[in-house]
Amino acid sequence: MPDEYIQDLWPEEGTYCWGCGKNNKHGLQLKSYWEDDNEVVATWEPKEHHLAFPGILNGGIIATLIDCHGTGTANAAAHKATSDLEQHFMHVTGGISVKYLRPTPIDKPIQLRARVTEMSESRIKVSCDLYSGDVNCATGEVVTVRVDQQLFLQ
Repeated sequence: MPDEYIQDLWPEEGTYCWGCGKNNKHGLQLKSYWEDDNEVVATWEPKEHHLAFPGILNGGIIATLIDCHGTGTANAAAHKATSDLEQHFMHVTGGISVKYLRPTPIDKPIQLRARVTEMSESRIKVSCDLYSGDVNCATGEVVTVRVDQQLFLQ
């Protein structure tokens, strides 16, 4: 278990995302952390109400997990790249693509592994893989864009 999760470091205001918002008690409550300097990991437990078919995870949930883990990775990378640790950057989804490689069973925890593949001040691209056990079930790419967080906190 990591010492701190990326989502727990975000400001209290504006953290209501259904996928990763720590203030959304009805959401997925995704929690991501740096495993090393290059990869961000999250483990998430699917529930029966996340089904598409008996025993199989819904594709929209898969896309949401990849999206939220990708934006969390981008935000963490933006913070890591600055010397001003008090400044909060907000990167939101500018585009997403998901490839479903095989059905994702819900009988095991889901693990997400993401890496930054491109980074500029205003745009970060993240590659993310979704696993059930040791099986890679989906892969995605999330392109994030930096926005002024004050627009969301008014």
